[in-house]
Amino acid sequence: MEIPAELDSDAHVEYVTPSGFRLAWDTLELMQSIHEDWVEPVGHRMGLAFRCDSPQEVDEVYGRVTAAGYHGHKSPWDAFWGQRYAVVVDPDGNLIDLFANNE
Repeated sequence: MEIPAELDSDAHVEYVTPSGFRLAWDTLELMQSIHEDWVEPVGHRMGLAFRCDSPQEVDEVYGRVTAAGYHGHKSPWDAFWGQRYAVVVDPDGNLIDLFANNE
């Protein structure tokens, strides 16, 4: 991957592969500002985020996931960076983000 070196100082970096797969990196400080109870993980240190088509879809997916019995870590909210965001927990305890750009 050819990621410009000047992005090393950014709190959030996204890279889209030629096949459309999106990778993102966040600083520890950014993660702590988003998840106030966040603790630096030991072992596997990755996160998954799924982009939804609309802010309403974030709410709908969050509702379906939690109705199916999965834990909702953070209910949908309008984030300061301009996206609708929610966080659920997968069966292994990983935080999974759902997001969409606010319209």
